[in-house]
Amino acid sequence: MAEQDPASDCPCGKKQLPAFTWEVKANDRNYHTQFKKKFAFCLSKKKYAGNAIRTAKYNIFTFLPLNLYEQFHRMANVYFVFVILLQTFPEISTLPWYTLLFPLGCLLTIRGLRDLIDDIGRHRSDRNINSRPCEILSGKSFHWQKWRDICVGDIVRLRKESFVPADMLLLCSSEPSSLCYVETADIDGETNLKFRQALQVTHQELVSEESIAAFDGRVTCEEPNSRMHSFTGTLEWRGETHSLDSKRILLRGCKLRNTDVCYGLVIYAGFDSKIMRNCGKIKRKKTKLDRMMDRLVIIIFLVLLVMSLCLAIASGFWAKMFQEKHSYLSALYKHTTPAQQAFFNFWGFTILLSIIIPMSMYITFEFIYLVNSFFINWDLEMYYAAKDIPAKARSTSLNDQLGQIEYIFSDKTGTLTQNVMSFKKCCINGTIYGAGAGTGRENKQPSGSGLTWSHRGEKKLDFCDATLLEAARRDSDPVLREFLRLLALCHTVMVEEKGDQLVYQAASPDEEALVLAARNLGYVFLARTQDTITISELGVKRTYKVLAMLDFNSDRKRMSVLVRDPQGMIRLYTKGADTVILERLQRRGPNETFTERALDHFAEETLRTLCLASKEVSEAEYSVWSRRHREASVLLQDRAQELDKLYEEMEQNLQLLGATAIEDKLQDGVPETIQLLKLGNIKVWVLTGDKQETAMNIGYACKLLTDDMEILEEKEISEILKAYWVSNNNLSSSGEALCSGRLSQQRPETSCHKKRALIISGDLLDKILHMGEVLKEKGRLWRWLACCRAPGSQEQGSLVEKAFVDLATSCQAVICCRVTPKQKALIVQLVKKHKNAITLAIGDGANDVNMIKTADIGVGISGLEGIQAVQCSDYALAQFSYLQRLLLVHGRWAYLRICKFLRYFFYKTFAGLMAQVWFAFHSGFTAQPLYEGWFLALYNIFYTAYPVLSVGLLEQDVSAKKSLEFPELYVIGQQDELFNYRVFGVTLLHGVSTSLASFYITLWAFEDRIGSKVVGDYESFAVTVATSALLSVLVEIILDTKFWTALSFLMVTASLLLFCLFSFLTQSIDAFRIAPAVFRFPDASQNALTDPYVLLVILLSLVVNTIPSLTVHSYRTVAGQTTIQQVPIASLQKIRLKAKREPEPSVELRAHVPRRSFHRRSSYAFSHQEGYAGLITRGDSLRARATYSTAPGLLHPETTPAFSSLPSPSA
Repeated sequence: MAEQDPASDCPCGKKQLPAFTWEVKANDRNYHTQFKKKFAFCLSKKKYAGNAIRTAKYNIFTFLPLNLYEQFHRMANVYFVFVILLQTFPEISTLPWYTLLFPLGCLLTIRGLRDLIDDIGRHRSDRNINSRPCEILSGKSFHWQKWRDICVGDIVRLRKESFVPADMLLLCSSEPSSLCYVETADIDGETNLKFRQALQVTHQELVSEESIAAFDGRVTCEEPNSRMHSFTGTLEWRGETHSLDSKRILLRGCKLRNTDVCYGLVIYAGFDSKIMRNCGKIKRKKTKLDRMMDRLVIIIFLVLLVMSLCLAIASGFWAKMFQEKHSYLSALYKHTTPAQQAFFNFWGFTILLSIIIPMSMYITFEFIYLVNSFFINWDLEMYYAAKDIPAKARSTSLNDQLGQIEYIFSDKTGTLTQNVMSFKKCCINGTIYGAGAGTGRENKQPSGSGLTWSHRGEKKLDFCDATLLEAARRDSDPVLREFLRLLALCHTVMVEEKGDQLVYQAASPDEEALVLAARNLGYVFLARTQDTITISELGVKRTYKVLAMLDFNSDRKRMSVLVRDPQGMIRLYTKGADTVILERLQRRGPNETFTERALDHFAEETLRTLCLASKEVSEAEYSVWSRRHREASVLLQDRAQELDKLYEEMEQNLQLLGATAIEDKLQDGVPETIQLLKLGNIKVWVLTGDKQETAMNIGYACKLLTDDMEILEEKEISEILKAYWVSNNNLSSSGEALCSGRLSQQRPETSCHKKRALIISGDLLDKILHMGEVLKEKGRLWRWLACCRAPGSQEQGSLVEKAFVDLATSCQAVICCRVTPKQKALIVQLVKKHKNAITLAIGDGANDVNMIKTADIGVGISGLEGIQAVQCSDYALAQFSYLQRLLLVHGRWAYLRICKFLRYFFYKTFAGLMAQVWFAFHSGFTAQPLYEGWFLALYNIFYTAYPVLSVGLLEQDVSAKKSLEFPELYVIGQQDELFNYRVFGVTLLHGVSTSLASFYITLWAFEDRIGSKVVGDYESFAVTVATSALLSVLVEIILDTKFWTALSFLMVTASLLLFCLFSFLTQSIDAFRIAPAVFRFPDASQNALTDPYVLLVILLSLVVNTIPSLTVHSYRTVAGQTTIQQVPIASLQKIRLKAKREPEPSVELRAHVPRRSFHRRSSYAFSHQEGYAGLITRGDSLRARATYSTAPGLLHPETTPAFSSLPSPSA
């Protein structure tokens, strides 16, 4: 059903909540089958979808009609059918109708088979997914069935490492408090764990299979929608109503981790699930050249009709004059009038000239596309040997569009990054440690250092600094001791002992990297309970009592833990962003100043930073604070605000311990690839579901953002759009006066000379794109937009959308944070709509599928996270860095080849066949063909096809190395330089001039003259014109071919040999005797081409046709324009030398720069989620030591009082 957006109504009034009309009754399939919904006219179908999915386009019944319907969207196919229908009338036919039907059938079959093969792959994928096994409650026990058998209202049992088959309400699990840990790598590419928790009532009551089978709760919630991060509903059970939110829901595609068993009630199944709602529909993609060809076919056809009409009218007048002048021949014309003759000649000329749009061009087109796709598949430079993954062109009809990309929309996690964190550097008490920190070289761990604590860890650490290891071993620096102690204590990591190994499972890869760093430096996190945490400090086990955990959230940007050490002292340990930690320090001394300089240094290296601080808390202070904390924890209203105030009070007067620097590992070659793409005038946008700080940090790491860029965030974006709105809508004069001073600098299309980047969140994006309005700026409602859906609001919304797109496209970089899969697709759609630009989307997860389908080109990364993106993509790559070769080499070459192929195919067609028109002026405007029928049939298939085919397959203007060295060459494709209406017009004139020269030079030579062998007949004339045109075409292709191979020589030679061979076969006396009506030119070529006079005529025509092309080529060579795009190599070298002479601005360690100065940027980025601290302090996530009952129906373990560590994580 249609998605209802709660934000879609009037912003002036109260927002209307989504309608709660989706009712799910547990264990009652009959209840759901009674509901129907309308979907077309008076037809209806089941309201509650089944769980089987079908992403394929066709089935056995719909393939033929649907595929033919799609194929006849190509105007050329409609045109060919029209010509075939004309050929069925013998009065006007010039060729048998089946001679055109056969090649059209071949063309439709080739394209149909290609579509069928693609769709069979989709069917196979659907079948694999629908056939996955799962346990469904049937009666009073669970039975193994398949995913496709799941219905809304079923209860499903999931086991560890299994995928969630539908959107389900979590009822209970084997974990404490019915927690459930899921990994969403298949959805968003992130490998860190996320937790879900069942309602307390279902956790306590549903303890056996019998109780689950008796469960009859009713869920009332919102209709199926695409909002991945929100869910609102209620559960009614046993007379009580319980509220539900997204924390209770397991989404389809998630993977169960660290949870042995869980049970869920299916809420949305199949295409109603949120991930499927975000997938979008399969769209037939057409390239820009395809669309232009459709328009050209219409233009050529209209010109052909006009030309045929003019010739037909002339034939009518000529027939009338002829009959009046030669009345003695009236008996021959007694059955036809001049008007009738003109009518038949009109259709005769239409058929005769129809070969100007040759069907063979489209068949050759498909072959060129196919072979160029194989070149991509075979490219060893795009083969990822580490995982044996080659590049794969999954679509064979989009290659040329790879050379015209203007915007790339990229996912972040798994596409730009590996989602692997590595502890690289740290600053402690005024000293920087890490790789090359002090000496410019990496410090290796000394052998035999005596550090024996790290044998319990199974992961190796990239960070290794001998000086820091020695300092930690000596244990003489109290600040270093507190620093490492903080890393081991202040976190929410889970731990389990497996044999003699410690296995950590963190809610974020950042935390895991910090705990691993502490472990490798001697401070090993061993275990935790609800109120204690145990660590080993240089081999000595110490247990700290946890008094409070001050949780992390995106507003606080910090996390703290309040502990009592074994000596009874109370200490607060805090880690967080430099912007929040430094302003809460007790004093600012030399060490603090040096740490700020170190943070600048880490920011330069695009490392993710955290500041670490601590303080001692007195018993009296803690006693008062603890009492207030307990009171605030039980408040029913404003609890979060009161707790934040208490946290703020405690986190004051801190002592800075140091800073950490973590590297979020990029995929190999990402910064270099982005730089090359930018030099090729390709803009890269990053669309991610991650938070702003993390996305910005990756932006700096991959050189998408630079320190000299002006960053436009929510406030600046809103002001610019406001000014744009005022200037374009002529609001009140006061409003205009208010903004007039800033319009010149804040109009989206101005100030393009200034380097700037745009950072926008999904919330603001939703308001701009879906409603055409920007509502709030820190609680203040703007009144510059209409507040109700008045007439014209659609146009207003479109204007705001265009303003946003103008603003974004004027920036050098755009990063969209916290965006949903549907928003990703909407952004791509807007750029296509308002900029008419060719777009490419690249991603690796299911959340990128909609974006990949919407973009003109979709690229899937064959990574660790599932295959949904690859299955829906047009091209599959193993690494983001391969994009530079795919676009700058293969894409540019494919565009060059296809454009030259089209130009020369049209040229050779016009050059060879327009002589039919000139001949009409000398044949009484009858539709008599000039050429032999076999020449017309074989001209585009054998005589001229192969040289043009070799150009379409192998042509290169510069080598692959030069293509990457000069990415500026790519601009030509973006500007449609090589094939456009102007180029087509020039090609048409060139072909017409060649045909004119070939025809009239021959006519002049044959007029009232005969050769030594009495050659002067119609057949010899036709052969001479044909040979002149053919040789002129071949010489033109030879002159303009830049990349010669053995195959190129072979193709040209084959064309001449085939011309000689077929001329001999079709013009032999024996063939004429067998079928004189079919072979009408006996010995014509032999008689004509053995006459020196005719050979001289052909030579003269060849020279006249070649001189203009030679002149143009000579001029370009003299002018230094040596590339096919007419871009001087010297100019490109100047551009490149200039870029090399302008080094990136170096950022010095500037301690004197005040905080919040625009010179200083924080490199803080932490991908932690709120809520884990609460789980730990409540004991929800801590499993008591258990002796599991062997009773088959028991869900929850029998517990003993002693606590152990966290749930059994997966390594």
